Amino acid sequence: MRSSNPALKRALQQAGPTGYPQQGYGQPGYGQQQGYGQQGYGQPYPQQGYPGGPVQSADSQPMTIDDVVVRTGMTLGVVAALGVVNYFLFGVAPGLALVLTIVGALGGLVLGLVIAFKQITNPAAVLAYAALEGLLVGGLSAFFGRMLEASTGDAGAGGALVTQAVIGTVAVFGVMLALYKFRIIKVTDGFVKAVTYAVLGAAALMLVNFVLSFFVSGGLGIREPSPLGLLVGIVFVVLAALTLAVEFRGIEEGLNAGVPNRFAWQFAFGLTVSLVWLYIEILRLLWIIKTMFSE
Repeated sequence: MRSSNPALKRALQQAGPTGYPQQGYGQPGYGQQQGYGQQGYGQPYPQQGYPGGPVQSADSQPMTIDDVVVRTGMTLGVVAALGVVNYFLFGVAPGLALVLTIVGALGGLVLGLVIAFKQITNPAAVLAYAALEGLLVGGLSAFFGRMLEASTGDAGAGGALVTQAVIGTVAVFGVMLALYKFRIIKVTDGFVKAVTYAVLGAAALMLVNFVLSFFVSGGLGIREPSPLGLLVGIVFVVLAALTLAVEFRGIEEGLNAGVPNRFAWQFAFGLTVSLVWLYIEILRLLWIIKTMFSE
């Protein structure tokens, strides 16, 4: 089975010059010996720089799970830091916070597309994307929190909403990781294609709703506190969660293929995109539920 992950395809195309022979994905399964001169995932990698062998740079050494975890932690740390700053900025300078939120939304969209399509592995670009997403996340968290407080009359509702959204995001991530690890969810090529098409459909629907909102209050009504908004919110949360499974498959394939560790930044970027989207959808879904049942 060949990978449908474009980042992994590019990594394999570059594998030859970095010292790793190219090959297809009809290889032994997860955790078995691979044809790249390395052990399977979860076993030690062979020592580099042996006598008479080629000396590899740090960026060309095989990627490990630690590389992905550390880089993902760095990107999420930047998201969280800038999110907290913009969240509290809403309370003292709402105009500036709103501008930063818009900058985060537009800048994150453009930079994210560039990173995705050009398969950029530059840490500065990925961390810059994380910073922009942090501004967006912080602004949206404050915005939904203020709206909930206004509709319920509860001054602490906003903070509770954000806390619950964070807990929900962590919980969903853990559940999806367990479902993937124990192969309860089988991420086949068909699964990846279905999720990809569903994400594109969701993006198109949100774009249409956004454009219509300039002419009709609430647009299609799919993002409003209503039964339709509740249904769409649940679907979008499920869809965002499924993208995590796709990312897990890409990481596993990258580890088994022995791709250079600079591509860990691409996998960290993919996880960050999925987690930010998941958080925003859970935040909105909780806002819809609390607003509907408070009336």
